[in-house]
Amino acid sequence: MSIMEHIEPRTAVAESNRIETLNLHAWFGSFEVLKGISMAIPSNGVTAVIGPSGCGKSTFIRCLNRMHEVVPNARATGQVFLDGSDLYDPSVNPAQLRRRVGMVFQKPNPFPTMSIRENVLAGLRLNGARAHAGESEAVVERSLRQAALWDEVKDIQERPGTSLSGGQQQRLCIARCLAMEPEVVLMDEPTSALDPIATSRIEELLHELKRRYTIVLVTHNMQQAARVADRTAFFYIGELIEYGITKEVFTTPAKKQTEDYITGRFG
Repeated sequence: MSIMEHIEPRTAVAESNRIETLNLHAWFGSFEVLKGISMAIPSNGVTAVIGPSGCGKSTFIRCLNRMHEVVPNARATGQVFLDGSDLYDPSVNPAQLRRRVGMVFQKPNPFPTMSIRENVLAGLRLNGARAHAGESEAVVERSLRQAALWDEVKDIQERPGTSLSGGQQQRLCIARCLAMEPEVVLMDEPTSALDPIATSRIEELLHELKRRYTIVLVTHNMQQAARVADRTAFFYIGELIEYGITKEVFTTPAKKQTEDYITGRFG
């Protein structure tokens, strides 16, 4: 049964927008982390979320696939729509939702006891997917190719995922996410633990992936946002201060807070 089978689409959402949030609030206990975020994220592009530490960037994207609610005493209110359907509707199964909205974390986290090949297939198997050998091999090759890793590991697939370099491990984690065939890929500072060369490879990869996926990228690196993002949102103390075309946000910001942050006056 589809996770959206019982949900009536919201006709007001624009067809070109993959995700839309309306008045999204989030808390850890009594502390309010997000204060009414409303924004629309277009399909097939990279949307960067920037802002100083503690401004709610990571919490925001965790609300987009309902990972925020798995934290003890965490909760969210408001609405999040995927293709016009409310993700917080009681009929939505969060585990199945996360197949449609995948996530790549800050530090590479391949499963240490699994081979490269097993790491790619891990998400599918954890979700109960069954495939014969030929299908599995096709999934592994497709996912590793999409993550720009196939040529480097095609002959060493049985080695542990942890035997790879840090940058390769992160691309392996991206391949594991893509094996689920998501519609949206959330990335929470995916290059912050990587060296400049590995960071450059991931950034090149983002330009390729956005042709097929909607990507939401949290980054502390404003230069990275300027290089890879089509649109950029600036968060500050739980509020969305400015959101627009990346070039415009960085060159002619509409809000003084945005200008102050981009020019290094705070943050």
